[in-house]
Amino acid sequence: MELELIGHYGSDETHALSAWTSTSRDLTEEKRARIPELLTMLASQGHHTPFEKSMLHFLVRCDDASHIHLLKHRIGVSINGESARYKELKEPTCHVPDDWPEEWKIRMNAHFKYCVDLYRLAIFDLEPILGRKRAKESARFLLPKANELTLDISFNWRSFHHFLGLRKKPDAQKEIREIAEQMLQLVKQIPGNPFQHTIAAFGYEEEAH
Repeated sequence: MELELIGHYGSDETHALSAWTSTSRDLTEEKRARIPELLTMLASQGHHTPFEKSMLHFLVRCDDASHIHLLKHRIGVSINGESARYKELKEPTCHVPDDWPEEWKIRMNAHFKYCVDLYRLAIFDLEPILGRKRAKESARFLLPKANELTLDISFNWRSFHHFLGLRKKPDAQKEIREIAEQMLQLVKQIPGNPFQHTIAAFGYEEEAH
């Protein structure tokens, strides 16, 4: 699994200004000092619309099962992924659960290699019969859930909070839970910490560092 934060827009001040649009967006130092309190109130009382005014943009490489978990998040989320329908996967990679015994890791790698060999053979054999497009798109049925895909994903902060609320739970599948946790850590590490008070307002840590 690989994860990168490739872009972001907005900040605590962006969220606060959105909320203050209903009264006055004029900023003073005294008003800026009230941003942490305002964001905490908005988050705790369910006034989440101002948190839709920012964006977090990730590039993720993960297993197909986690891809399906991600696709279930649709409101305020945009996902585009690598497609084995439009291209032949030249170097497929396999997710092997890191909590499996070594014996089963070896079996998984062997099974994946066999599936990839079948995938390539199917494209080669089916192309003269079905044409290249149909050969590629149907040969992917031979690849297992462990096959990894590259995904381009963006959230606004409201949708990101909803995603974290479901996918960081202890009963979430280990792989998607790790993706959610790593995403949050990447957001916390943005230079200048622009979402410090938003992170704290939603309770992801007492004080963002």
